[in-house]
Amino acid sequence: MIDQTITEYTQVIETCKDVFSKKTKDYGTAWRILRLPSITDQIFIKAQRIRSIQEKGEQKIEDDIKSEFIGIINYCIIAMIQMELDKESRTEIPYEELEPHYDSAVNETRSLLQSKNHDYDEAWRDMRVSSITDIILMKLFRVKQIEDNQGKTIISEGVRANYQDMINYAVFALIKLTFSQ
Repeated sequence: MIDQTITEYTQVIETCKDVFSKKTKDYGTAWRILRLPSITDQIFIKAQRIRSIQEKGEQKIEDDIKSEFIGIINYCIIAMIQMELDKESRTEIPYEELEPHYDSAVNETRSLLQSKNHDYDEAWRDMRVSSITDIILMKLFRVKQIEDNQGKTIISEGVRANYQDMINYAVFALIKLTFSQ
């Protein structure tokens, strides 16, 4: 089953990377101006919209839930890139320079997925997409608290691990929404 998960994971990430590439070509890297808490808030807005649509059973604007999960993945990767490029002062960075950072974040996160999936035995496959949304929101509140504590934790994982968990949960949701129909 893990081979199927990796295949589906790769397909989801290819879609996300394509969106990231096209948006970078359209908008440049305007996101480089954002501080990490602002990126976290962007992710929160997307997750909250997903939950709102799930609870109301309808939406009034065109972007569907899948596109919001893609946005969560890409903003989490943007956050990870932003952490790597912390000392880099340029706001405009060509896509060709960003692509290896994107791929590195994905590879690191996929490796984490494989380890956790081994231990949890694909439990996510029996979860509801609404529960995945709630877990992403919970992780966002954790990140916000860590950010409010200036990044200090006593026993908990840091923000990077939470961004990675959010990526993986969002990928799980997209796998369920795309391949489980």
